[in-house]
Amino acid sequence: MEDRSHKVLLALVMLFLFAVIVLQYVCPGTECQLLRLRALSPSAAADPYRAEDETPARFVPRFNFSTDDLLRRVDFNIKGDDLIVFLHIQKTGGTTFGRHLVRNIQLEQPCECRAGQKKCTCHRPGKRETWLFSRFSTGWSCGLHADWTELTNCVPSVVDSKKEVRLRPSR
Repeated sequence: MEDRSHKVLLALVMLFLFAVIVLQYVCPGTECQLLRLRALSPSAAADPYRAEDETPARFVPRFNFSTDDLLRRVDFNIKGDDLIVFLHIQKTGGTTFGRHLVRNIQLEQPCECRAGQKKCTCHRPGKRETWLFSRFSTGWSCGLHADWTELTNCVPSVVDSKKEVRLRPSR
């Protein structure tokens, strides 16, 4: 009987310690944020960058895009000279998105991906030139994890080198 009471006491102590640890994660400050009524006021919900203690914000957004910028439509002509250049930013889901570009987009002539090959062939309908510039279609043509500067300097020369001089578009 005494052994059972020790187990119950140990279980209660462990439960108490667990509750204290969880409470520290949920309410790390001196006041529990769940109990604050001020946080539910409309003025607090209006500006997500306003600090709760009225100190100056540590993060102020500098690139505010208008609704028109975010909803703009870009016409991509896969049969013409338009080219999509995929800039892979590391640790942002870029590998998954890059694979999606070559495997899952429904096009008139989808990319051809063969088992065991890392690159897919993404040709324009009726032409032997690519419409997508990414590591999954052209490989590492501009180097491993090329950044914006490297891509803007490299892509025109790589794409233009594969075309005859008379067929190169003006950029």
